[in-house]
Amino acid sequence: MLHVQFGTTEEVAAALAGEGYLADRALATSVFLAATLEQPLLLEGEAGVGKTEVARALASALGARLIRLQCHEGIDLHHAVYDWDYQRQLLAIRAAEAGAESRELFGREFLLTRPLLQALESDAPATVLLIDEVDRADDEFEAFLLEFLADFAITIPELGTVTAVRPPLVILTSNRTRELHDALKRRCLYHWIDYPTREREAEIVRTRLPGVPEDVALRVCAAVARLRGEELYKLPGVGETITWARALLALDGEAADLEATLGVALKVREDIDRVRERGLLSGA
Repeated sequence: MLHVQFGTTEEVAAALAGEGYLADRALATSVFLAATLEQPLLLEGEAGVGKTEVARALASALGARLIRLQCHEGIDLHHAVYDWDYQRQLLAIRAAEAGAESRELFGREFLLTRPLLQALESDAPATVLLIDEVDRADDEFEAFLLEFLADFAITIPELGTVTAVRPPLVILTSNRTRELHDALKRRCLYHWIDYPTREREAEIVRTRLPGVPEDVALRVCAAVARLRGEELYKLPGVGETITWARALLALDGEAADLEATLGVALKVREDIDRVRERGLLSGA
């Protein structure tokens, strides 16, 4: 059984808010159901909307151990589950050849545990497993994840099957760079995280930057909303909004030049040139 307990959706929202993450009712409900029904939660949305932060805030609120698997192209079992310490094995072989006591080369002492195996063997009262940017992995690894999430067990040929001490609460994230297979989606609860409204984002800025002047919060959020309405290569995420507000505070707040600080919010030269050429922030 998962050792993660929430009585209501409101408790989830309050717990996340206590960690500086403002979740709307739909997201709080999804997290509540993931914990109650003991099902993985798949969070999709554009880059920078706060998907990864859900897992971090949740683990912190619960006092749980957070284990993160960062997916990437070419990820396999050696990156995600376990590997063998070949250098130590070689030293053990040499020691045995020199007359020292021989050791089992594929025993526990030579096993290197990776995030998924660590999650299975975690003896913490609660564990949150974050499988980040699963859309970057290939089909073969996605198929393995489906089996892992179904059984919470892994077979290591040399050692046998390892089953979860306590199944972790699993959060998967995807930027939707490719479509995930229906089989994986069916195994999970699903929630799409969109960019927040201007008003909601201003509330987030106030929460993350206590004491920020109201004019600065509103000014930055209005500018970000304007940028997100454009066809840019990379739209600013919530993290960029918060950093932009911090930058303005460092530059005398209300008097700071938004256009001069565009590099805080936009990270592609063509985007910055486009915004400046069109005067999108003139007078802002």
